[in-house]
Amino acid sequence: MARKPVKPFRKTTASKKTAPARKAAERRAAATAPGHPVRQPAPAPTVKPIVILVGADKGGVGKSTVARFILDYLGQNRIRARAFDTEAPRGTLYHFHPAETTIVDLTSTSDQMKIFDTLMSSPQRVSLIDVRAGGLMPVLATLEEIGFFDAVKAGEFGFILLHVLGPSLSSLDEIEIVAPYVHDADYFIVKNHVNDSTFFEWDPQTHSKYFKNVRAAGEITVPQLDAQAYEKVEVASTPFSTFVANKTADGQPAHYSFVLKGKVRSWMSRVDESFEKAGILDLLAVDKRGR
Repeated sequence: MARKPVKPFRKTTASKKTAPARKAAERRAAATAPGHPVRQPAPAPTVKPIVILVGADKGGVGKSTVARFILDYLGQNRIRARAFDTEAPRGTLYHFHPAETTIVDLTSTSDQMKIFDTLMSSPQRVSLIDVRAGGLMPVLATLEEIGFFDAVKAGEFGFILLHVLGPSLSSLDEIEIVAPYVHDADYFIVKNHVNDSTFFEWDPQTHSKYFKNVRAAGEITVPQLDAQAYEKVEVASTPFSTFVANKTADGQPAHYSFVLKGKVRSWMSRVDESFEKAGILDLLAVDKRGR
Protein backbone atom coordinates (compact mmCIF):
# COMPACT_ATOMS: atom_id res chain seq x y z
CA MET A 1 0.00 0.00 0.00
CA ALA A 2 1.29 3.46 -0.88
CA ARG A 3 1.99 5.80 2.01
CA LYS A 4 0.46 9.29 2.21
CA PRO A 5 2.97 12.10 1.91
CA VAL A 6 3.98 13.60 5.24
CA LYS A 7 3.03 17.28 5.68
CA PRO A 8 5.85 19.60 6.67
CA PHE A 9 5.88 20.71 10.31
CA ARG A 10 4.38 24.16 10.97
CA LYS A 11 4.95 26.38 14.01
CA THR A 12 1.94 26.71 16.20
CA THR A 13 0.20 30.00 16.78
CA ALA A 14 1.68 30.14 20.27
CA SER A 15 5.18 29.85 18.81
CA LYS A 16 4.47 32.76 16.50
CA LYS A 17 3.38 34.92 19.42
CA THR A 18 6.33 34.09 21.64
CA ALA A 19 8.95 34.87 18.99
CA PRO A 20 8.47 38.67 18.99
CA ALA A 21 8.32 38.70 22.79
CA ARG A 22 11.59 36.76 22.94
CA LYS A 23 13.23 39.17 20.52
CA ALA A 24 12.04 42.17 22.55
CA ALA A 25 13.48 40.61 25.70
CA GLU A 26 16.78 40.04 23.91
CA ARG A 27 16.88 43.69 22.81
CA ARG A 28 16.26 44.88 26.37
CA ALA A 29 18.96 42.62 27.71
CA ALA A 30 21.41 43.90 25.10
CA ALA A 31 20.53 47.53 25.90
CA THR A 32 21.33 47.04 29.59
CA ALA A 33 24.47 45.01 29.04
CA PRO A 34 27.73 46.44 30.44
CA GLY A 35 29.31 48.95 28.10
CA HIS A 36 26.10 49.58 26.16
CA PRO A 37 25.09 53.26 26.26
CA VAL A 38 21.80 53.73 28.11
CA ARG A 39 19.62 56.53 26.79
CA GLN A 40 18.60 58.86 29.62
CA PRO A 41 15.48 61.04 29.52
CA ALA A 42 16.13 64.71 28.74
CA PRO A 43 16.24 66.89 31.86
CA ALA A 44 13.21 69.08 32.48
CA PRO A 45 13.78 72.73 31.51
CA THR A 46 14.40 75.05 34.44
CA VAL A 47 12.78 78.46 34.80
CA LYS A 48 14.87 81.20 36.35
CA PRO A 49 13.06 83.18 39.08
CA ILE A 50 12.91 86.90 38.37
CA VAL A 51 12.67 89.74 40.86
CA ILE A 52 11.18 93.07 39.72
CA LEU A 53 11.99 95.90 42.11
CA VAL A 54 10.01 99.15 41.78
CA GLY A 55 11.43 101.96 43.85
CA ALA A 56 12.47 105.55 44.37
CA ASP A 57 13.92 107.42 47.30
CA LYS A 58 12.03 110.59 46.44
CA GLY A 59 8.36 110.54 47.40
CA GLY A 60 5.48 111.70 45.24
CA VAL A 61 6.79 110.25 41.96
CA GLY A 62 3.96 107.74 41.49
CA LYS A 63 5.93 104.61 42.32
CA SER A 64 2.94 102.59 43.54
CA THR A 65 0.98 103.54 40.42
CA VAL A 66 3.74 101.96 38.34
CA ALA A 67 3.72 98.82 40.52
CA ARG A 68 -0.07 98.55 40.16
CA PHE A 69 0.19 98.81 36.40
CA ILE A 70 2.89 96.11 36.30
CA LEU A 71 0.62 93.59 38.04
CA ASP A 72 -2.10 94.35 35.48
CA TYR A 73 0.45 94.11 32.66
CA LEU A 74 1.75 90.74 33.82
CA GLY A 75 -1.76 89.40 34.28
CA GLN A 76 -2.83 90.46 30.80
CA ASN A 77 0.17 88.60 29.39
CA ARG A 78 -0.66 85.50 31.44
CA ILE A 79 2.50 85.76 33.54
CA ARG A 80 1.86 84.58 37.08
CA ALA A 81 3.38 86.84 39.70
CA ARG A 82 3.36 87.43 43.41
CA ALA A 83 3.86 90.86 44.95
CA PHE A 84 5.31 92.29 48.14
CA ASP A 85 4.38 95.71 49.48
CA THR A 86 6.96 97.24 51.83
CA GLU A 87 4.72 100.11 52.90
CA ALA A 88 3.77 98.58 56.25
CA PRO A 89 1.31 98.36 57.89
CA ARG A 90 -0.97 99.52 55.07
CA GLY A 91 0.29 99.40 51.53
CA THR A 92 -1.18 100.97 48.42
CA LEU A 93 -0.33 97.98 46.25
CA TYR A 94 -1.94 95.62 48.76
CA HIS A 95 -5.06 97.81 48.83
CA PHE A 96 -5.61 97.40 45.08
CA HIS A 97 -4.21 93.87 44.62
CA PRO A 98 -4.83 92.02 47.91
CA ALA A 99 -5.00 88.56 46.31
CA GLU A 100 -1.45 88.70 44.92
CA THR A 101 0.21 90.93 47.51
CA THR A 102 1.81 90.39 50.93
CA ILE A 103 2.84 93.28 53.16
CA VAL A 104 6.41 92.90 54.41
CA ASP A 105 9.00 94.83 56.38
CA LEU A 106 12.31 94.45 54.55
CA THR A 107 14.24 95.54 57.63
CA SER A 108 13.05 92.29 59.23
CA THR A 109 15.12 89.17 58.60
CA SER A 110 12.06 86.92 58.75
CA ASP A 111 10.29 88.98 56.08
CA GLN A 112 13.42 88.94 53.91
CA MET A 113 13.29 85.14 54.16
CA LYS A 114 9.62 85.15 53.06
CA ILE A 115 10.71 86.60 49.75
CA PHE A 116 14.18 85.37 48.92
CA ASP A 117 14.16 81.92 50.54
CA THR A 118 11.11 81.03 48.46
CA LEU A 119 12.22 82.30 45.04
CA MET A 120 13.03 78.80 43.79
CA SER A 121 10.05 77.03 45.35
CA SER A 122 7.30 79.53 44.57
CA PRO A 123 4.94 78.55 41.72
CA GLN A 124 5.00 82.22 40.68
CA ARG A 125 8.37 82.74 39.04
CA VAL A 126 8.06 86.54 39.01
CA SER A 127 8.24 88.39 42.34
CA LEU A 128 7.34 92.09 42.30
CA ILE A 129 8.58 94.23 45.21
CA ASP A 130 7.07 97.68 45.67
CA VAL A 131 9.56 99.65 47.77
CA ARG A 132 8.19 102.42 49.95
CA ALA A 133 9.33 106.01 49.40
CA GLY A 134 12.78 106.57 50.87
CA GLY A 135 13.47 102.85 51.08
CA LEU A 136 15.23 102.10 47.80
CA MET A 137 18.82 102.54 48.99
CA PRO A 138 18.32 100.54 52.23
CA VAL A 139 16.72 97.72 50.23
CA LEU A 140 19.60 97.64 47.75
CA ALA A 141 22.08 97.56 50.66
CA THR A 142 20.13 94.64 52.16
CA LEU A 143 20.21 92.75 48.86
CA GLU A 144 23.98 93.20 48.74
CA GLU A 145 24.32 92.01 52.34
CA ILE A 146 22.41 88.75 51.77
CA GLY A 147 24.34 87.97 48.56
CA PHE A 148 21.46 88.49 46.16
CA PHE A 149 23.57 90.38 43.63
CA ASP A 150 26.16 87.60 43.63
CA ALA A 151 23.40 85.12 42.84
CA VAL A 152 22.18 87.34 39.99
CA LYS A 153 25.70 87.53 38.60
CA ALA A 154 25.95 83.72 38.81
CA GLY A 155 22.75 83.41 36.79
CA GLU A 156 20.58 81.96 39.57
CA PHE A 157 18.03 84.80 39.46
CA GLY A 158 16.98 87.53 37.10
CA PHE A 159 16.79 91.08 38.44
CA ILE A 160 14.88 94.01 36.94
CA LEU A 161 15.04 97.39 38.66
CA LEU A 162 12.47 100.01 37.66
CA HIS A 163 13.76 103.27 39.10
CA VAL A 164 10.89 105.76 39.14
CA LEU A 165 12.07 109.35 38.82
CA GLY A 166 10.47 112.75 38.91
CA PRO A 167 11.49 115.74 36.77
CA SER A 168 13.70 117.40 39.39
CA LEU A 169 17.46 117.25 39.73
CA SER A 170 17.10 115.87 43.27
CA SER A 171 15.39 112.85 41.75
CA LEU A 172 18.17 112.44 39.20
CA ASP A 173 20.75 112.49 41.99
CA GLU A 174 19.52 109.03 42.97
CA ILE A 175 21.03 107.57 39.81
CA GLU A 176 24.57 108.09 41.11
CA ILE A 177 23.74 106.30 44.35
CA VAL A 178 22.01 103.38 42.59
CA ALA A 179 24.80 102.87 40.03
CA PRO A 180 27.04 100.52 42.14
CA TYR A 181 24.16 98.07 42.63
CA VAL A 182 22.99 97.58 39.06
CA HIS A 183 26.01 96.15 37.23
CA ASP A 184 24.24 92.84 36.61
CA ALA A 185 20.65 94.11 36.68
CA ASP A 186 18.30 95.08 33.90
CA TYR A 187 18.04 98.68 35.05
CA PHE A 188 15.29 100.90 33.67
CA ILE A 189 14.64 104.58 34.27
CA VAL A 190 10.91 105.27 34.57
CA LYS A 191 9.72 108.80 33.76
CA ASN A 192 6.35 109.01 35.47
CA HIS A 193 4.35 112.09 34.50
CA VAL A 194 2.17 112.11 37.61
CA ASN A 195 1.24 115.75 36.98
CA ASP A 196 1.75 118.44 34.37
CA SER A 197 5.48 118.72 35.09
CA THR A 198 7.83 118.06 32.22
CA PHE A 199 11.25 116.47 32.40
CA PHE A 200 12.92 119.73 31.42
CA GLU A 201 16.30 118.75 32.86
CA TRP A 202 16.64 115.70 30.65
CA ASP A 203 18.65 117.50 27.99
CA PRO A 204 21.66 115.68 26.46
CA GLN A 205 24.22 117.40 28.71
CA THR A 206 22.34 116.59 31.91
CA HIS A 207 21.61 113.06 30.68
CA SER A 208 25.29 112.32 30.04
CA LYS A 209 26.28 113.72 33.43
CA TYR A 210 24.00 111.41 35.39
CA PHE A 211 24.16 108.34 33.18
CA LYS A 212 27.89 108.12 32.49
CA ASN A 213 28.46 105.75 35.44
CA VAL A 214 25.38 103.57 35.06
CA ARG A 215 24.32 101.06 32.40
CA ALA A 216 20.61 101.56 31.80
CA ALA A 217 18.73 98.93 29.81
CA GLY A 218 16.24 101.55 28.69
CA GLU A 219 13.74 104.21 29.62
CA ILE A 220 10.01 103.79 30.22
CA THR A 221 7.62 106.73 29.97
CA VAL A 222 4.37 106.69 31.92
CA PRO A 223 2.06 109.45 30.65
CA GLN A 224 -0.23 111.39 32.94
CA LEU A 225 -3.61 109.79 33.58
CA ASP A 226 -6.61 112.14 33.57
CA ALA A 227 -7.08 113.37 37.14
CA GLN A 228 -10.80 112.62 37.28
CA ALA A 229 -10.31 109.12 35.87
CA TYR A 230 -7.50 108.41 38.35
CA GLU A 231 -9.66 109.64 41.23
CA LYS A 232 -12.55 107.40 40.16
CA VAL A 233 -10.25 104.34 40.11
CA GLU A 234 -9.04 105.27 43.60
CA VAL A 235 -12.61 105.52 44.88
CA ALA A 236 -13.53 102.20 43.23
CA SER A 237 -10.49 100.55 44.92
CA THR A 238 -9.98 98.26 41.94
CA PRO A 239 -7.03 97.44 39.68
CA PHE A 240 -6.94 99.51 36.49
CA SER A 241 -7.91 96.50 34.37
CA THR A 242 -10.89 95.72 36.60
CA PHE A 243 -12.12 99.30 36.30
CA VAL A 244 -11.86 99.13 32.51
CA ALA A 245 -13.78 95.83 32.56
CA ASN A 246 -16.58 97.65 34.47
CA LYS A 247 -16.31 95.35 37.49
CA THR A 248 -16.21 96.04 41.19
CA ALA A 249 -13.36 94.83 43.41
CA ASP A 250 -15.30 91.64 44.19
CA GLY A 251 -16.08 90.95 40.51
CA GLN A 252 -19.65 92.25 40.42
CA PRO A 253 -20.96 94.36 37.50
CA ALA A 254 -20.35 98.08 37.98
CA HIS A 255 -21.65 101.22 36.32
CA TYR A 256 -18.57 103.35 35.83
CA SER A 257 -18.51 106.27 33.44
CA PHE A 258 -18.04 105.26 29.80
CA VAL A 259 -15.79 108.29 29.30
CA LEU A 260 -13.59 107.60 32.34
CA LYS A 261 -13.25 103.91 31.43
CA GLY A 262 -12.09 104.99 27.98
CA LYS A 263 -9.51 107.36 29.43
CA VAL A 264 -8.08 104.64 31.69
CA ARG A 265 -8.06 102.16 28.79
CA SER A 266 -6.18 104.60 26.53
CA TRP A 267 -3.69 105.39 29.31
CA MET A 268 -3.03 101.68 29.88
CA SER A 269 -2.50 101.18 26.16
CA ARG A 270 0.13 103.94 26.03
CA VAL A 271 1.98 102.59 29.07
CA ASP A 272 1.76 99.10 27.58
CA GLU A 273 3.44 100.37 24.40
CA SER A 274 6.25 101.90 26.47
CA PHE A 275 6.82 98.59 28.27
CA GLU A 276 6.79 96.72 24.97
CA LYS A 277 9.31 99.12 23.47
CA ALA A 278 11.58 98.66 26.50
CA GLY A 279 11.50 94.88 25.97
CA ILE A 280 10.15 93.92 29.39
CA LEU A 281 8.31 90.88 28.01
CA ASP A 282 11.48 89.66 26.33
CA LEU A 283 13.18 89.59 29.73
CA LEU A 284 10.26 87.54 31.06
CA ALA A 285 10.01 85.28 28.00
CA VAL A 286 10.53 82.12 30.07
CA ASP A 287 7.33 82.92 31.91
CA LYS A 288 5.04 83.76 28.99
CA ARG A 289 3.34 80.39 29.32
CA GLY A 290 1.81 81.51 32.59
CA ARG A 291 4.21 79.68 34.88
